[in-house]
Amino acid sequence: MTTTGEEHEAARGGPWWWARWRSAVLDGALAAASAVECAVEGVPFARDAGIAPAVGVVFGLLAGSVLVVRRRWPIAVVLVAIAITPAEMGFLMGVVGLYTLAASELPRRIIGSLAGMSLVGTLIVTFVRVRQDMARGDLTLGDWFVPFASITTAIGMTAPPVLLGLYVGARRRLMESLRERADSLERELQLLAERAEERAEWARGEERTRIAREMHDVVAHRVSLMVVHAAALQAIARKDPDKAVKNAALVGDMGRQALTELREMLGVLRSGDGVRGGSSSAVPAAVEVAAAVAVSRAVVDEGAVEGPCLSDVEELVGQSAAAGMVVDLSVEGEARSYAAEIEQTAFRVVQEALTNVHKHAAGAKTYVRLAHRVSEIAMQVENEPPPEAGSASSARLPSGGNGLVGMKERVVALGGVFVSGPTEAGGFRVSAVIPAVQAA
Repeated sequence: MTTTGEEHEAARGGPWWWARWRSAVLDGALAAASAVECAVEGVPFARDAGIAPAVGVVFGLLAGSVLVVRRRWPIAVVLVAIAITPAEMGFLMGVVGLYTLAASELPRRIIGSLAGMSLVGTLIVTFVRVRQDMARGDLTLGDWFVPFASITTAIGMTAPPVLLGLYVGARRRLMESLRERADSLERELQLLAERAEERAEWARGEERTRIAREMHDVVAHRVSLMVVHAAALQAIARKDPDKAVKNAALVGDMGRQALTELREMLGVLRSGDGVRGGSSSAVPAAVEVAAAVAVSRAVVDEGAVEGPCLSDVEELVGQSAAAGMVVDLSVEGEARSYAAEIEQTAFRVVQEALTNVHKHAAGAKTYVRLAHRVSEIAMQVENEPPPEAGSASSARLPSGGNGLVGMKERVVALGGVFVSGPTEAGGFRVSAVIPAVQAA
């Protein structure tokens, strides 16, 4: 695991202006070495200046120790090094100061100006010293050696530390930029992981709602009709045995149909669970969410292929009529094929509306209307008031209060409009309009 910028900053804890104790120790060692160098070079300087050697040593110690603040005030260190260049001391301080200056965050014009001043100062001092040595006879080379030695020494004392400092500074800034980018990417990944978890939770909630709605639509209608037929069977078992046998056969057929639909749905859910179970905990959250969405789409698609369609509405009405409901079906417009989810939704709306009539208005006359229009399909199920106030309770059909909610969710999900409510005559009306999408 890499160290992020925040952890890197937290790991810092040096004294004063130092970021680390290691840097403080290094600067202290460099300052001590520079102070010793300047103290030693202060003796000949004091002799040439005609002052006491102790004064030169003290001056060298003070000047050399300035190197300890090179990280905090690099400009001051370079200026002190340039100032003591005529005394021929502070070479270590000059080299380290130029390196620190070039590696700092200061503008390039300041770095170039101070480096140029140091170059000129070293060039002049070297030129004068070499010329004096040749005048005293210490050097017997030609006149060409004076400018050569001056230029070479000035460039050698200035260019390498400046170039090295520029390289180290650029590399340090690059590393900081990469560290900040890594921190930003890490934060983005954390945010994406949180959002993926939220989307996964939302998808799980939507899937639970969809499954509950499907189970309600599949079971409620079949079971409601079975209860109605069972109640009728109990009432006519002795009076009309032939009709009782017919009702018993209908109950058996509806039970088998309900079981078949439940098996199909559970089979789809098992296949979806198998796909999800194949992923390990090491799979990223975003991949898990994508897999969940893909499985959800597969479930919807498979359910759409095997689900009911508008052509089954007539059979649905016939089943309700066989259960004793007086129901009238009317179809307007030319029937045509729609997308699977539209036909399934339209069928479920009619199915649930008829189930509600069986539950709450048993014996009431019911009208089922389908209208095939140019750009939409409309359906309406309206029942009159029940002939007897207690007829709804005779079959003892429970109600969970989710039928209308499920119908509205289905219709609105397809961009349609759903309206339900009591009529002025005392009955109940369910209306839905769904945009028509032709089947491919």
